[in-house]
Amino acid sequence: MKLSTLPLAVRTTCAYCGVGCGVQATPQADGGIVVGGDATHPANLGKLCVKGSALGETLGLEGRLLHPQLRGEDGLRQASWDEALGRVAAGFSDIIARHGPGSVALYVSGQLLTEDYYVANKLMKGYIGSANIDTNSRLCMSSSVAGHKRAFGADIVPGCYEDFDLADMVVLAGSNAAWCHPVLFQRIARLKERRPEVMVVVIDPRRTATCEIADLHLPIAAGTDVWLFNGLLSHLAREGVMDGAFVAARTTGLAAALAVANVDCADPLEVARVCRIEPSKVRAFYRAFAATPKVVTAYSQGVNQSSAGTDKVNSIINCHLATGRIGKPGMGPFSLTGQPNAMGGREVGGLANMLAAHMELDNPEHAELVQGFWKSPRIAARAGLKAVDLFQAIEAGKVKAVWVIGTNPMVSMPDANQVQRALGKCELVVVSDIMASTDTTAFAHVLLPALGWGEKDGTVTNSERCISRQRAFLPAPGEARADWKILCQVAQRMGFGGFDFRAAHEIFDEHARLSSWRNGTGAGCVKRVFNLEGLTGLGERNYDTLDPVQWPVTQGAALGTRRIECGGRLVPTAPRAPVHAASPDYPLSLNTGRVRDQWHTMTRTGKAPRLAGHVTEPFIDMHPHDALLYGVREGELARVSSAWGAMVARVQHGGGIARGAVFVPIHWNGQTASDARVGALVSPAVDPVSGEPEFKHTPVTVEHFGVAWHGFVLTRRSLALDGIAHWTRIQGSGFARYELAGRSAMAARGAWARALLGVGEDEDWLEYEDRAGGVYRAVHLVGERIEQCVFVSARPDLPSRAWLGGLFDLEAIGRDQRAGLLAGRSPGKAIDAGPTVCACFGVGRNTLCAAIRTGKLSEVAEVTASLKAGGNCGSCVPEIRALLAEAHVAGLMQDG
Repeated sequence: MKLSTLPLAVRTTCAYCGVGCGVQATPQADGGIVVGGDATHPANLGKLCVKGSALGETLGLEGRLLHPQLRGEDGLRQASWDEALGRVAAGFSDIIARHGPGSVALYVSGQLLTEDYYVANKLMKGYIGSANIDTNSRLCMSSSVAGHKRAFGADIVPGCYEDFDLADMVVLAGSNAAWCHPVLFQRIARLKERRPEVMVVVIDPRRTATCEIADLHLPIAAGTDVWLFNGLLSHLAREGVMDGAFVAARTTGLAAALAVANVDCADPLEVARVCRIEPSKVRAFYRAFAATPKVVTAYSQGVNQSSAGTDKVNSIINCHLATGRIGKPGMGPFSLTGQPNAMGGREVGGLANMLAAHMELDNPEHAELVQGFWKSPRIAARAGLKAVDLFQAIEAGKVKAVWVIGTNPMVSMPDANQVQRALGKCELVVVSDIMASTDTTAFAHVLLPALGWGEKDGTVTNSERCISRQRAFLPAPGEARADWKILCQVAQRMGFGGFDFRAAHEIFDEHARLSSWRNGTGAGCVKRVFNLEGLTGLGERNYDTLDPVQWPVTQGAALGTRRIECGGRLVPTAPRAPVHAASPDYPLSLNTGRVRDQWHTMTRTGKAPRLAGHVTEPFIDMHPHDALLYGVREGELARVSSAWGAMVARVQHGGGIARGAVFVPIHWNGQTASDARVGALVSPAVDPVSGEPEFKHTPVTVEHFGVAWHGFVLTRRSLALDGIAHWTRIQGSGFARYELAGRSAMAARGAWARALLGVGEDEDWLEYEDRAGGVYRAVHLVGERIEQCVFVSARPDLPSRAWLGGLFDLEAIGRDQRAGLLAGRSPGKAIDAGPTVCACFGVGRNTLCAAIRTGKLSEVAEVTASLKAGGNCGSCVPEIRALLAEAHVAGLMQDG
């Protein structure tokens, strides 16, 4: 293709977190796609984190589901769309006829576009007549939804991202924004650089990368947020900081909320004792909050993912309502959503306890309004099953058909072994996905190929209520179809009208019209804040060119609404401990979460080699004293067990975790590790209001996982790993990296290695063995090019994978390099770069440390000038600061 005929850059939206960054995707002459930030998008102004920057590297079709498949006695077989859709429609219709609408369910995802979500919700609630449609957003943001509805009467986020720029104090509660919302974190970091007097407070049991810019870190005990914020409310009342006029005119419930807060939380010393933090830190936080009118309190999964998550949210909102610090520039509570379209899903009623357009299932007036607009034959009369309850109902046989769309509950759900049992028993499991092989697709009777990012077309809504277009710039691969189209075609085969949409813009128009339908104060109307009246009737052209806009969008606010001025109800939030307490059998508290460069279950980020080098395998982060107490060592394998399940990973001491707690990342699954699904351990306890699970506090124990040998393989091929006691896999540049460990001693290492790698006797095979030391190394060459290598040792301290991985870029391996391969070290004076810190420019920890030491660097800007590290997305800046601090301390000690 000539450059002059290449398509222009396409403006679209990132597929990852709820920041909702604008992206420009530019096709290249070689067929690749260059991804950059969209400087015109208000969410990111051209900035992208490393995951967003690497989106172009995740678009390959490796592992994609490209054709419908049906499961028979002999396993899965390819099928036509007509046969597959017929099987879904007939299966659902038959089960509904025999057992009623409540016997079927949809489980969907914040990865869906709003148009997909809208059709799914309309089908289930308006035509099937059941509210059994829930979403993986239940697992991350439903406590915020419930808290908003209790406080404001609707799911409203009052503020906008600009408020972070205007604030004089930013509180980040339960949010490792540096890793989970990097672009927004960098916005706060730039604010701190411009105005050093701005106070940043981080409330988190762990000392994370986010703490690098914090003036105050409150490492509260897991589950004690309500004590802390109730104490703040009590302090604000004592200090006379309440906004009496605002409270009187715009709020209710202050007396009741304050009475509850004063019962256990009036004394800062008691708050400090319960939260297990220093009293001086509690007092400093309270004084600063009271003295600073412009405060933004941003909260995320650490607040939401709790059996008291809704109360945590309301305890935060209470403090802002009591002081009138809400809906005004530079102040307010702010929910940071986890997924790109969690907010859009909430707009269309994607949760089991909601109707479309922010209306309520249990309100007959709302139900009549929605049914009348849809002209549907029925409407769901009561709330459906929330995520945890849904899979329990499947196992119990109450729900007999489930359609999973765009998510992987076998990995992401709590008590994941229960989900496995449920799907194994279910009469009909339908899965729509972009990937052929996931832990969940293994249970599918019908597999339907969906469009992925870059192929699908629609809208998403980010954390600040900003609706943005996600535009297609790639053709549909194979026979993949849009989720909304698949849903419509099944609905039509079930005999339902109302699903004759021809394009995404028609669905969006119906969604917008429903939002404004009878939205007012007249007879027969229901007044709602959510309103897209100004976006009705766009037509295809105006929809295609739609610029980002924040709802509500009305005729009087056609350019959208930045802030929503709102009062609300202060909700009494009596503090309570997590459902499951520590015990002698399970004395430690498990916290789960993300790492910087990976996303969910890695089906997308796992394809990008440059995202693999930062954290290369699952880990168990724990305090060194706890490791000693439980007989495990850093760098060695250990098993974490709870009352619900167990997993195995490598122990590390990240330096940011308190005694009595452990942290494990959520990303690894059955395709990337032998036994690292942390969801299998997580307690199924949920918040009684929101139904959100307790991902941040599960009682566990840790024990040594003894192995006889450790090893790794770098290979251009896929390996069959049956019989390997422990393994993990991650993608390198041109090769896959497998970490291995075995519990039985090897008798014939050479024969074992050849069998594992599938190497015949007549192939080019170099090997070295030290039987006494338990060391074995082998290299498989094809021509002059390295094809595979395997290293085994009785000890875990194996050679650097970074240097060896670099050899896979070479077309020919020289004599010195062959010798180095068998010696287990680089020939000459080449430096092992170490684990990746800056993924944008591939700069490792060892390279950074050497440059800091030899160049006597003391500022991030100096590191960037020397190595480029930290000069692009900024995601690695907190770690660079930490390395600079370590070098400074080491220098002081040396001087001393």
